[in-house]
Amino acid sequence: MPLKRVIFDIETTGKDFETLDPSTQEYLLKSSQTEEEQEKVKESLGLYPLTGEVISIGMLNPDTNKGAVYFQMPGDPLLPFEEDGIRFECGTEKEILEKFWAAVKSYDQFITFNGRSFDCPFILVRSAVHRIKPSRDIMGNRYSGPHIDLMDQLNFYGASKRRFSLDMWCKTQGIQSPKADGISGADVGALFKAGLYIDIAKYCGRDIRATKELFLVWANYIKV
Repeated sequence: MPLKRVIFDIETTGKDFETLDPSTQEYLLKSSQTEEEQEKVKESLGLYPLTGEVISIGMLNPDTNKGAVYFQMPGDPLLPFEEDGIRFECGTEKEILEKFWAAVKSYDQFITFNGRSFDCPFILVRSAVHRIKPSRDIMGNRYSGPHIDLMDQLNFYGASKRRFSLDMWCKTQGIQSPKADGISGADVGALFKAGLYIDIAKYCGRDIRATKELFLVWANYIKV
């Protein structure tokens, strides 16, 4: 029986630096010597689960081309809607993490781009913050486990000297980049502050579709 597999990706944002307690602010800035370095620290809070949160999780079955994007949308709840086989549902961070774990437990194989270094640790730590127990081991063994991290695979586990972005791989392989609409991961924090929650969710949807296309290239033409 073929494996039931799912692609997933997250979008994150950092906490407002000024809302952090003084000792945390001091800890984060202790190695910063200039104002420019301090600003970089403040702008990078969304990269770490201790100073950021998950605002969107996209999931896509590459075999059925059906999926879901769970995303934060404070204020009045938005009714679920569907576009091109992807269902969009909103909720709090806790709610979207719970939806992720409920969905992922039925899959055997997990496919990401840089998921072992970013998405999975972020999901696991933020889930622990909300006391949500994982339903599956989404990390597993790096070399023979159920998780296929395309950044690992396309970098040949570090044999290649440089790790390229999903955008670069898409451009090289003739795949529509998730940045095609002018949005990148670096914009997500500002979009969230501006209340453009659906824009973030749709960007996450483009990410999982691009990851699917790149996965098919790897599986058909690179994997031996």
